[in-house]
Amino acid sequence: MNIDIHAIHFTSDEQLNQFISKRLSKLELFFDRIIAMDVFLKVENSSEKSNKIVEVRLQVPNETMIVKKSAKSFEEGIDQSADSLERRLMKHKQKLRN
Repeated sequence: MNIDIHAIHFTSDEQLNQFISKRLSKLELFFDRIIAMDVFLKVENSSEKSNKIVEVRLQVPNETMIVKKSAKSFEEGIDQSADSLERRLMKHKQKLRN
């Protein structure tokens, strides 16, 4: 599985990139035919504390799953996105079995 990380209008550090790769690579435990994954990190200009936006685009055969989360930190957003993708991959896997 290929994970591409895109930080929009800023440069992400290596520690954040490693956290993202480690957390999202665990998705292969739920569905082993993941083709590619794109992660977009954005900082929204607002007065709210949850101004970090994480968008994950996951490609599996015949489908593309997109999850967009807003959180106080990128790590929290990645965790929320991964949890959401785990549920969607389980549903997709169940649908393929039936």
